[in-house]
Amino acid sequence: MDSQFVVTVGLCVKNGATIIKKAVDSLCRQTFPAQNTEIIVVDGNSKDGTLQIIKANLKTCFGRIQIFQENHGLGVARQMVIQKASGKYIVWLDADMMLAPNYLENQVSFMEQNPDVGIAGGTYTLHIGHGLAADLENVAYAVDSIFGRPGSASKFGFLPGAEGAIYRVEAVRQVGGFDTQINGAAEDTDLAYRVRAKGWQLAMTQERFTESTRASWQTLWNQYVWYGRGGHYIFHKDSRSVNLLQMSPMAGFVAGILRSPGAYLLTHNTTFFLLPVHYTYKRIAWFCGFCNAHLSGYGHKID
Repeated sequence: MDSQFVVTVGLCVKNGATIIKKAVDSLCRQTFPAQNTEIIVVDGNSKDGTLQIIKANLKTCFGRIQIFQENHGLGVARQMVIQKASGKYIVWLDADMMLAPNYLENQVSFMEQNPDVGIAGGTYTLHIGHGLAADLENVAYAVDSIFGRPGSASKFGFLPGAEGAIYRVEAVRQVGGFDTQINGAAEDTDLAYRVRAKGWQLAMTQERFTESTRASWQTLWNQYVWYGRGGHYIFHKDSRSVNLLQMSPMAGFVAGILRSPGAYLLTHNTTFFLLPVHYTYKRIAWFCGFCNAHLSGYGHKID
């Protein structure tokens, strides 16, 4: 391992040309030393100029950029980063994200001060004004981040996703990294569950990032159907990793009720009392994806 690199930024992208520039610019503005940062890009065979934008902007900011291609899903893409990383830590940047300027610096500092933490998620910035479906989704993430217990990764019962999270390379390699059989969603949930099972702590920090959420009810539905398919896979892998009762539409309605006061406190907008409807809708989509995967046999043949 090259000791020069403290942190590896994993950028897994596919056809993100319309949004990737903001993510790249936020990376170039980081206060963490560029000479201690390596960039690993894994592209899912983009057809829209995503790689050209990345190359044109990142190569002026960082000395080491590695670019790889894959066409087998996020499990494979993220595992490629794990295998190639020279840093002590990995921070995940998706195409639809922007990091605060001191994000890398503060996340690395947190991990250095907490050697028992294997994964630390960040805090979603409130990002509204992009349509009702997108705003409800974003405010829900913001409520989870801001009003959950400080330091706890199990806010409202969920494990941290990869978006913006910092991973200790030692911890993720200890559990074998990502499951490359997962070609849809839930690859990060599966890994976080296994890292915690090995005795590592999971944490949440106050470091902020922005994520552009789905812009319409249809795209939100498609996203959660996809999540449900991934949830089916990891449920058959280890039934303890997914609480089906907690993911039910009724539980979603209750989850929306619990988050509505926090959403109002953040925005002073009564529209966000629609969160129970929003949560019920996406949990129905999740269960449709789960049932679809069950009928198609996705996840049944797991050793």
